[in-house]
Amino acid sequence: MRLYDIVVLITPDLNEEEAAKIAADYRKILTDGGAQIVKDETWGRRRLAFPILRKRDATYHHFQASAEPALIAETERRLKLSDQILRHLVVRADEELKRSAKSAERIRKKALKRPPRPPQPPGAAPAPPGPAAEREERSEP
Repeated sequence: MRLYDIVVLITPDLNEEEAAKIAADYRKILTDGGAQIVKDETWGRRRLAFPILRKRDATYHHFQASAEPALIAETERRLKLSDQILRHLVVRADEELKRSAKSAERIRKKALKRPPRPPQPPGAAPAPPGPAAEREERSEP
């Protein structure tokens, strides 16, 4: 099973209870198909960056589910067919987690190869300023 992030924008014509019912319907579709819901949060009503179908705000809902690709494809198909869903986005999150873990490991190995900095003797001058500080000094009259 793979980990997916699913964000759904529900039409603002519905009140909070109806929007929660729609989110529960999709939660049921996922769980009945064998998915494990990792996260299930309502982000509330928010303003859209641009109008969608002449609507300026929407109720956002976020699912994070571990599921098979076929179940996610079926859920996406149902999201596309629903008139109460303005937009949806499904992203496979496990690839991003693997990529970030690999990057963190590479950075850690690189840091281990770097020689340690020698300790500064007491009373020594502080380290010279970086390039940003030099630019500020030059810009002053």
